[in-house]
Amino acid sequence: MSLKKKIIIFNYIKMDNKILEFFSQIEKINKNNNVNNVNNVNNEKNDNNDKNNVNYTKNNQNPWIEKYRPSNLNEIIGNEHTIERLKIIIEQGNLPNLILSGPSGVGKTTSILCLAKELLGENYKDAVLELNASDARGIEVVRNKIKLFAQKKIILPYGLYKIIILDEADSMTAAAQQALRRTMEIYSGTTRFILACNTSTKIIEPIQSRCVILRYSKLSSNELKKRLIEVAEKENIKNKLEEDGLESIVFNSDGDLRTGLNILQTTSYCYDKIISENVYKICDKPQPLVVQKIYEFCIQNKFEEAQLLISELYNKGFAASDIIILLFKIVCKPENIELMEENKRLNIIEIITKYHQRIIYGCSSELQLFGCISSICNVDL
Repeated sequence: MSLKKKIIIFNYIKMDNKILEFFSQIEKINKNNNVNNVNNVNNEKNDNNDKNNVNYTKNNQNPWIEKYRPSNLNEIIGNEHTIERLKIIIEQGNLPNLILSGPSGVGKTTSILCLAKELLGENYKDAVLELNASDARGIEVVRNKIKLFAQKKIILPYGLYKIIILDEADSMTAAAQQALRRTMEIYSGTTRFILACNTSTKIIEPIQSRCVILRYSKLSSNELKKRLIEVAEKENIKNKLEEDGLESIVFNSDGDLRTGLNILQTTSYCYDKIISENVYKICDKPQPLVVQKIYEFCIQNKFEEAQLLISELYNKGFAASDIIILLFKIVCKPENIELMEENKRLNIIEIITKYHQRIIYGCSSELQLFGCISSICNVDL
């Protein structure tokens, strides 16, 4: 064999070896990529599991006022007469402009949302504009957001209207309310307005005359207890809820279910037992038993003993307004009403209101408290 042929054969063999090396390297790269892909998939699964766990814990830590917000009118407690009128509106489908007036935490906003959801159904997201008028309270909001939404064309079944919800409408400026009045007139054929407020007298007369006013009252003690016990059972904390603790929550809520649920949730997180003492620590308000003793000392004309208890409460950091408001509640309790004649009780209430007004205006708080109990001691009992 000639030298030329030998060189050619050698070169072919050399090329074959390089090709084999090349393919073997590609196989190694593919194997590494497969392993990395498997690891990435596992990591993604773990990340998803972690996210789900985080979402689960977040859901568990949601405020109970949102977690247990009623989803329909049948779940709302209290104010049965008003709720029945809203149910009739849903049945007939004839929705007027509404003003819902009443204290905080009695279900005004929840009633509006339930009403809108049951009326509009699947169209709720497109056909409802919800605004908090305490934030968006100026005339620009009426001219821009509200007017633009009222002009928006939405296809709805016959007899249904777009709904604009204005929460805390009594915070709107007078100019904004005047602009809203004109908007309600122009778009009455396609849009309905529902306003929620604490006092309807802060809404201008032209708007009131265009709306049906529904009034809400504070929830009774039994209604509050029923709802709080239901929530405690669902959260598996009923064994922690003592009777005196429940009474204290109801007393501090003063007919406000939102406040009651917040107190219940906070106390259950902070303490092993929901008792009266722990509830008052959370609320940071004076104990009614102490204020009851102050009142009894005043009736017995024992000013020095009452003064010592007042000083003790004040030095602990309790606000003078909280002390005097609690004193007013103690005087108005049914068991204390029977202790004296009506005229004398009215005199005491007049004294308390006078000193409460002075405290609100910024006078020396402790001195006003002393003046209050001194005046009560001097009432002819």
